[in-house]
Amino acid sequence: MEIAHPYLLFLGDVPDALAAKTGLGIVDWRRDWCIGQHRLEGCAADAGLTDMTPEEAAGAGARTMIIGAVNAGGVLPDHWVASVVEALEAGMDVASGLHMRLADVPEIREAAERNGRHLRDVRHSEIRFDTGKGTKRTGKRLLAVGTDCSVGKKYAALALERAMRERGHDADFRATGQTGIFISGRGVSLDAVVADFISGAAEWISPAAEPDHWDVIEGQGSLFHPSFAGVTLGLLHGSQPDAFVVCHEPTRTTMRGVETPLPTIRQVIDMTIACGQLTNPEIRCVGICVNTAALSEEDAKQCLADIAAEYDLPATDPVRFGCESIVLRLESEFGTP
Repeated sequence: MEIAHPYLLFLGDVPDALAAKTGLGIVDWRRDWCIGQHRLEGCAADAGLTDMTPEEAAGAGARTMIIGAVNAGGVLPDHWVASVVEALEAGMDVASGLHMRLADVPEIREAAERNGRHLRDVRHSEIRFDTGKGTKRTGKRLLAVGTDCSVGKKYAALALERAMRERGHDADFRATGQTGIFISGRGVSLDAVVADFISGAAEWISPAAEPDHWDVIEGQGSLFHPSFAGVTLGLLHGSQPDAFVVCHEPTRTTMRGVETPLPTIRQVIDMTIACGQLTNPEIRCVGICVNTAALSEEDAKQCLADIAAEYDLPATDPVRFGCESIVLRLESEFGTP
């Protein structure tokens, strides 16, 4: 699935920034793809873009309106439908990361057909995947894994792609979730793939490549999370990573949404290697990405120093301090470009 840009970000009337995390994530990494934002009365989120109507955005060159807001249940509220229809009438495609399909709303389906526009439901892939085969393929792959879900695996992978490119590596971010797909313009939302085909989808998204090419793959869930470990394991087997980074949020004690205690970084490293060796016996950890947003800068630096010393691996907050130390470790293990 490929999403045409530039984008108009639709934020609806969400009550806070967290409910607009999809749109805000796109702005963090692809601001140059964003023409403006469309908000309804009462919206408490602001992506810092020019407020536009769909007609104004289309006139400025926007090709897709992204539903950049989320809600419990992943459904499109009835009072958002008019804005979606307006975007289609203005000549834009519309893309959504919600669980429901846009075409399930008759007014939206009819407007898309009438105007010859595409409806992109990124959680519902248009590709029919094979089961994973585990056959070794050319090229190199780096996967972000985590001690929990929502610890920064997407941001770590994007920051690593940027840092690797700056040092001359041939590297591409590979999206496995809806926000990542909007940021990269392509990908597969693995949480909506039937379980038997998750590893096959991961193989599809990181295919055979030139020997020095790196696919930097967005992680999902955690091998230790009772809700999402199945997706994580399928992604690990299918992506067949040569290297991985562990993503961690140091202030948590239990895993998000459940009472399960947070695993240690060591447990995640050991389990990832044990499971990952099924499809790549040479898998290894090259660094630790720590989300220090809840810490002061002084405490963050001390936390990173302690983790680096404990695990003898580079540790950094990829958003706050960059990823150069991890890329240097990657080069020491696999060579320079």
